[in-house]
Amino acid sequence: MPFSKITLEEDEAIKRLSSRAETPKRFNWEEALSGDDDNKQNVRLSSGEGERTIGLTEIANTVGNALANLLLSKGEEDVFTNENRDFVAKVTRAVGDRFNQRALGQAENGGLSENEFHRGIERVLIENNAHDVARSLVFDTSRRVPQSDEKVSVRLIRRNNQVVSWNQNKIEIAIRKAFLSQEKDSAPAVNVAEAVTDRVKNGGQAFVHIEEVQDIVQEELMKAGHYKVAEAYILYRSQRALQRKDDLVAPNEQVDVSDENQQELLLIKQPDGSSVFWEGEDLRARIEYASIDLDLCFGAGQIETELRRSVYSEMTAEELQTTILLNAKALMERDAGFARFAGRMLCTYIYEEVLDWDILRDGVGALKEAHAKYLPEFFRHGVEIKRLSEVLLQYDLEKLSAALDPSADLDFDYLGIQTLYDRYLIVDRTDSGGDERRIETPQLFWMRVSMGLFLNEAENKEEWVVSLYNLYKSRRFCSSTPTLFNSGTPHSQLSSCYLYWVDDSIEGIMERGITENAYLSKWAGGLGGSWTSVRGMGGHINGTNGKSQGVIPFLKLHNDLLVAVNQGGKRRGSGCAYLETWHNDISEFLELRKNTGDDRRRTHDMNTANWIPDLFMKRMEARENWTLLRSNEAPDLHETYGKEFEERYLAYEAKVDAGEMHGERVPAIDLWKKMLQLIFETGHPWITFKDACNVRSPQDHAGVIHSSNLCTEITLNTGPDETAVCNLGSVVLDNHLAADGQLDLPKLRETIRTAVRALDNVIDINFYPTDPARNSNQRHRPIGMGVMGLQNALYEKGMPFNSQDAVEFNDEFMEAIAYYAYEASSDLAKEKGKYKTYEGSKWDRGLFPPDTIDLLQDERGQEIDVPRGGKMNWEPLRKKIAEQGMRNSNVLAIAPTATIANIMGTSPCIEPLYKNLYVKSNLSGDFIVLNRNLVEMLKEKGVWGEDLMNQLKYHDGDVHDIDKVPEDTKKLFETAFDVDPMIMIAAAARRQKWIDQSQSVNLFLAKPEIKQLSHMYRAAWRSGLKTTYYLRTLGASNIEKATIAVKKQGVEAPKKEYTAEEKMACSIEAMRNGEECEVCQ
Repeated sequence: MPFSKITLEEDEAIKRLSSRAETPKRFNWEEALSGDDDNKQNVRLSSGEGERTIGLTEIANTVGNALANLLLSKGEEDVFTNENRDFVAKVTRAVGDRFNQRALGQAENGGLSENEFHRGIERVLIENNAHDVARSLVFDTSRRVPQSDEKVSVRLIRRNNQVVSWNQNKIEIAIRKAFLSQEKDSAPAVNVAEAVTDRVKNGGQAFVHIEEVQDIVQEELMKAGHYKVAEAYILYRSQRALQRKDDLVAPNEQVDVSDENQQELLLIKQPDGSSVFWEGEDLRARIEYASIDLDLCFGAGQIETELRRSVYSEMTAEELQTTILLNAKALMERDAGFARFAGRMLCTYIYEEVLDWDILRDGVGALKEAHAKYLPEFFRHGVEIKRLSEVLLQYDLEKLSAALDPSADLDFDYLGIQTLYDRYLIVDRTDSGGDERRIETPQLFWMRVSMGLFLNEAENKEEWVVSLYNLYKSRRFCSSTPTLFNSGTPHSQLSSCYLYWVDDSIEGIMERGITENAYLSKWAGGLGGSWTSVRGMGGHINGTNGKSQGVIPFLKLHNDLLVAVNQGGKRRGSGCAYLETWHNDISEFLELRKNTGDDRRRTHDMNTANWIPDLFMKRMEARENWTLLRSNEAPDLHETYGKEFEERYLAYEAKVDAGEMHGERVPAIDLWKKMLQLIFETGHPWITFKDACNVRSPQDHAGVIHSSNLCTEITLNTGPDETAVCNLGSVVLDNHLAADGQLDLPKLRETIRTAVRALDNVIDINFYPTDPARNSNQRHRPIGMGVMGLQNALYEKGMPFNSQDAVEFNDEFMEAIAYYAYEASSDLAKEKGKYKTYEGSKWDRGLFPPDTIDLLQDERGQEIDVPRGGKMNWEPLRKKIAEQGMRNSNVLAIAPTATIANIMGTSPCIEPLYKNLYVKSNLSGDFIVLNRNLVEMLKEKGVWGEDLMNQLKYHDGDVHDIDKVPEDTKKLFETAFDVDPMIMIAAAARRQKWIDQSQSVNLFLAKPEIKQLSHMYRAAWRSGLKTTYYLRTLGASNIEKATIAVKKQGVEAPKKEYTAEEKMACSIEAMRNGEECEVCQ
C-alpha cells in the first residue's frame, strides 16, 4: 500500500506518539490474523531482563502500532481499516515465516536481541515498499534501545548539556532513519555507526558534543558514498535547528519553574572577604556530572536535599565545600554507586582548585581543553617551585597534552580520589600567606608519573609515556607508592623496598642498621633486614673483653629510628627485622611486640619476622630438640642453607655436646608453639622460610638471601656492599578479563610489556640514598611486578574464592603473567643488554621458577605437593631466554597493594574481601566500604533496598543470615574469614610455582587455636611457600549500627561483649597498613 513521505511536523508527531512510556493498545491488530496459530511461529527474544517467547500476536501489534503512529501523525482518523489490517497481517506472516526459516538473523541456538527483532520487521517492511512505516518503527525502537556492547570512554554532551554514555546503537538508529527517509535499505547504517564510533573513540576527546557527532555522521555517510542520504540528513538537521530557534522562549516570557521545594538563597563568604549569594546552581551541575551512568537509589532532587544538610548562611566557601563532601561521603553506605558519586563530586572541586575552569562557566565539555591548556603551565610552575624536575620540560608537551583524558576520572571512587588528594597530588606551599594549593589533577598526576619513568628513552619517548599513562588511567597497572610520590620530581627515589644485612661489629650496626636506614626511610623506602649476624646475649666482645647485651637493644634503636624518620614526610617509617631461628636471642625476639614487660626491650613500631631453616621444621615435626647458638661462634650458618646448612649445624651441635662452644637445647615443638602463640597475640613475628627462598632463587650463584623485606614478598641477596632494592608495580587483574570471564591474553601481554619496561627504567633513573643500594640494583636490576584485584576478578567470573576452581584460576593467571613478564624482560635484554650477573644464574642454566619445585623437594628430602606444569607452551620462551638472556635478575613479586588498590578501585592484591560492608581507616580518614559487586548483583536480582542494606549493616557485612540473599550469591560473596585457610595456601602455592621472588600471603582465621595454626603454617612450608605475612584474626570491631535502622527490623541490637581472645586479636585494617593494632593498646 502506498505511503507519502513524512514531513518534519509528522516526524515530530510520530516521536511524541512513540515516546510514551507504554504504547497504548489503541487497536487490536491481532484480529487481522483471524485463525492463525499464534504458537506455531514462536520467536525467542533475549534482552537484559532475560529471555521470553513471542508469537505472531506481538509481531502484529508491533507492526500495527508503527503503522498507526504514522497515520495518526498525518491526521488520519480512520486507521483500523480492512486495507490496513490486511497489510499488517501480510507483513506479520512474512516476518513469522522468515524468523522461523532463520532468514532474519536469528542464531541457531540463541534468541534474537531487541535490535535484531526490529531490524527483521524493518527488512520485511522495506521489501513491501513501506519505508515510512519502517521509519515509524525505528522511532518506537529508540524507546528501548540497549547500551551498545563496546565500552567507549568518551561521553556525549546533549544539547541541554546533559552528559551521557556513548551508545553506538542510538547513533545507528538515527542513521537508519535517514536511510529510510530516502526509501533506502537501512542495512549500511551499521557500518556507518561503527565508523562514527571509531572516529569519536580515537579522536582524543573525553567529551564530545552532539553537534560534532552529527558532523562526523555526515562525513562518514559521504565517505561511504551515501550522498543522497547525507543530503537528506543535512537538510533535516537544518530544519530541526530552525525549529529549535523558533521554539525558544524569550527571557521575559519564561514560565516560573520554581516549586515548593525551591531552596533559599544563602550568603557565602569568599576567600577574599567578600560575600555572594548562593542558590545551589553549581551544586546541581555537580550532581548531574557525578551521576553520569550511575544507577543510584536517589533521584537528583533527593540527592540535593541530602547534600544541603547542615548548610547555613554566612558560612565560608571552604566550609560549604567541606559540608557538601561530607554529606556525599555519608551517602556511601546507602548505595555502592555513591562511592563513585562522592569521588566525582570531589573531582569537580579539584578541577576548580587546579585549573582555570568553573563548572557553571565552562561545563564538563571544556575539561579536556582546560587540562591541555594547563599542562605546560603546570610543568613550568612545578619546576619553578622546585617540586618537579626541569628535565620534564624537554618532552613534547603539546603531544602529551592531547592524550589527557579527564573522563577517566569518572571511574574513581571517593576513597581513591581522597587518598590521591591528601597524599599524592603535588602541593604548592610557597605562598607567603601560608595557603596551600594542589597544582595537579588526577590525570596530570598520572601523566607526570609516566613522564618521570621514560626520561632516558632514546626513541619514541612521548609514545612510551602515553602508553604507560593509558595503563594508569584505564586502571590496568599501577606503580608503587614511592614511584607515585617521587616520579618526575628532583629527588626521584622510586623504589619501594630495601633489604639490608647487618654484620657483627659496632661500625656495621650503626652504619648499616641505623644511619643508612635513616636515609632510606627518609625517601619513602620500606626496610627489611637481617640482624642474625649480630651476636646474642652473653657473646664475648674481643675489643673490650666484655659480654654482649645481644641484638635486642640495637633493635630498639632501629625501632626509634623508624618513628623519628618518616617516609618522605607522607607516611610513617616502616621496617621489619629478621632473625634466624637458631639465634640464642630468639626467645626475646619473639616477644618484641608484646605490650607487657620491660619497655626498653620492646619495639612497638617495628615489624619482626622469623627466618626459619628447613631443619627446624623437620625437628619440630619429629618432636626433637633444637640448639640455640651465638652467631659470632657460628657465623657461617647464616651464609648457608639446605643440605650444607644441616651439615654445619650438626657439626656445631657436636661441639656443644663436647663442651667446645656455648649452646642451649630446647624442644623444637616448644619453640614452635611460642612462635604461634606470639603471632596470635601480637601479629608478630611473621613466619618465613629460609631454605625455600634460597633454593628457589634465580641468583643462587651470586650470594645468599639473608631475609625478606618489610612485606615478605621480596627475596634478594644482600651482603657487605649490597643493600638489595626492588621497584614494584601491580597489574589490575579484573581489568584483564574478556566479556566471557576468560583472561584477555593479548591485553594482558600488552600491559605487562609496558609495565616491565617502566619498572626497569626505574633502576637507571632512581635516586639512591646509599652506595650499597646503588651497587646492588645496578648489578642485578631486579624488579617486582605483582597483581591485585583477584577478588574482583573472581566476582566477575562468578567463581567463589573458597573453591577449587579459584585455586585453578590462580594457577592459570599467574602462569600467564609470568610468561609475559619473563618474555618482556628477555626482549629488553636483547634491546638494552643483560644484567651484569646473568652468567651462572638459574636463567643462564635453563632453570625457570617452576623447575625449582623439584630442586627444593630434593634439597629438603620431602615431597612438595604442588601440581607441575601449566597451560602455556614454555619451550619458545626457554629458547628465547637462552639466546637473549634476561634484563632483570628477578621480575615478579606480589606486594600487598593496600593503598594503590584503593586508588585503582579494586581489591587488594591476592586477598579475599575482608567484609562486604566495613569502615576502613587510613591517613585520609574513615571510609564506609560497601561491596559494589554485591550491590550490583542484588539489584539485578531485584532484592536490594534500604531494608536489605540495614540488615547487611546489622550483620557486619555478612550475608549468610540474610534470607533475601539467594544461596548462590551467599557463596560467591563469602568473606575472608569464611575461606578455608587450606584453600588460600593451595592457591598461594600455585602462584609461587611461577614467581621468581615471593608474595605477601596473609592468612585468615576467625577463631584460631594453636593446633589449627600449626597445621596451617606447616601446610605452607610443605607446599613450598617462601614466606607468609600477617595472621589476620577477627578483630573486635563492628560497623556502627544506627538504632533507627536496626529497630526497623524489629531487632534491638545487643551491646557486643568481647572475649579476652578478641581483645588481643589484631585489627585487620591496622595490620593492612603496617601499623600496630589500636585494639591492643
